[in-house]
Amino acid sequence: MDQDKIKSVVREKYGQIVTQKSSCCGSSSCCGSQPSAEEISKRIGYSEIELGTVPEGANLGLGCGNPVAIASLKEGETVLDLGSGAGFDCFLAARRVGKSGKVIGVDMTPEMIEKARANALRAHFKNVEFRLGEIEHLPVADDSVDVIISNCVVNLVPDKRQVFNEAFRVLKPGGRLMISDIVLLRELPAVIRESILSYVGCVAGAVLKEDYLSMLRSAGFARIEVVDEILYQMEYPVEELNIAPVISEANISCEELKEITNSVVSIKVKGMKE
Repeated sequence: MDQDKIKSVVREKYGQIVTQKSSCCGSSSCCGSQPSAEEISKRIGYSEIELGTVPEGANLGLGCGNPVAIASLKEGETVLDLGSGAGFDCFLAARRVGKSGKVIGVDMTPEMIEKARANALRAHFKNVEFRLGEIEHLPVADDSVDVIISNCVVNLVPDKRQVFNEAFRVLKPGGRLMISDIVLLRELPAVIRESILSYVGCVAGAVLKEDYLSMLRSAGFARIEVVDEILYQMEYPVEELNIAPVISEANISCEELKEITNSVVSIKVKGMKE
């Protein structure tokens, strides 16, 4: 698939999500009823307390894990969120690093940045900043952040190797990376792999787990560890990201879909810049 087309469609679809209050899952009979953003977040590792401390509208239910939970953030640290969306993880991180710390969110979708900034202003978060930009070309200085987090975003970027190179560039020596993302245990069928709709739905853009970890190593990260791995719940994404039409058009049954979902996993991975 053409990289420019992928970026354009991803930007458009995620812009729609933040500007429209969508129901999830659509009418796919394989999915059943769709849980709320709060319910999704609880299932992937967020606590009731965490959900209650972010501004209304910050949680869009788009994650696949809780990177903040494994980040061990400390007072005074500078945190960078790759693909920060409406600011959900940024606001959680901001409370952990305190007034002496700082959180920077980077997202390529103008609507997301606008929403995140409005959320920060309304909830009086003064230690959070949102910047418009691509995570493979970060608007962040070299050796300037202590921790990088990201939640189900790198899989959406065609050039993942460049994302990890940029992440390594902006981390301080001794800095750490904590990511929740989607990877594959085996290749997907071509009909899903080549679908732009499946790409923006966080599935077709995913790469094999070993390739993902290899790219982290090639970028220079050390002490790489997968700290959690669960099957990805493909029925959760909001309506604009639902790949049910692709499945229906390809005549993939619910039984076959279950086999495919066994190939798609959500991982939490960490690494360090030594």
